[in-house]
Amino acid sequence: MSTRELIVLGTAGAVPTRRRNHNGYLLRWDGRGVLFDPGEGTQRQMAHAGASATELHWLCVTHFHGDHSLGVPGIVQRLGRDAVPHDVHAVFPAEGGAYWERLKFATSYYGTPSLVEHPVSGPGETLQGDGFTLTALPLDHSIPTYGYRLAEPDGRTFLPEKLREHGISGAAVRELSGPLLAQCSIPRPGQKVAFVMDTRLCDNVYELADAVDMLIIESTFLDSETDQAHERGHLTARQAGEVARACGVGTLVLTHFSERYTPADDHLFLEQAAFPGAFLAHDLDRVPLPARRKVS
Repeated sequence: MSTRELIVLGTAGAVPTRRRNHNGYLLRWDGRGVLFDPGEGTQRQMAHAGASATELHWLCVTHFHGDHSLGVPGIVQRLGRDAVPHDVHAVFPAEGGAYWERLKFATSYYGTPSLVEHPVSGPGETLQGDGFTLTALPLDHSIPTYGYRLAEPDGRTFLPEKLREHGISGAAVRELSGPLLAQCSIPRPGQKVAFVMDTRLCDNVYELADAVDMLIIESTFLDSETDQAHERGHLTARQAGEVARACGVGTLVLTHFSERYTPADDHLFLEQAAFPGAFLAHDLDRVPLPARRKVS
């Protein structure tokens, strides 16, 4: 049975706190693990979450600030130590290639994981995964930063009663085309997930988030720090909610919170986002992808 869920490994901003680890987000997608922005302590958080290095197939870094990448050395070394048998695709900003190399070889370790590197630059790039595409688009932060969009191809769902009506069964179902295919099936939109960290509002935020089933997005600040958010290249919870509403998002996951906020402030993030069903992320939360959208 396929599993599609987000495991939240860390939700802090630049400074981890007693209740929030540095960033880390593991998207489980039909047996393919996509790890976004492993910050410091990601290995241990994975252990707490019951996740293993062997389930990782993609490692995506939005940018090379420490809270989004200081866990890279441990993850890379763990891939080697655990003798992960498959390729792991690493996606990161090409402009930060020097940081990537230093993180990858931060210390001596045993084993060489099979990393397939995809440095992205300029207007972005779309990569082909196993059953999905992964698109990277540049964002507006203080250093080169990319957001990611994982998209499953659209398909069709067959209608058993229509197949029986036309006497179609077995291998013949896969051969259907043209008008008969349209009569015996309905469109099935592919599921989509967007990951947006450390950015001011810009066109690509909306491009990444357009009609996704789940949007994982930074909401570093509250309204009281709106000017500071813009100055430092971040979003507020209100802006994250505005993006979700404008883009027709299914599930909104708010994360990446400044250390200045306490548990007493949690409700303010949800109130200011003002998005029905918004999810305020905490470390080790599990958020399932919502049910497929129905075609009207």
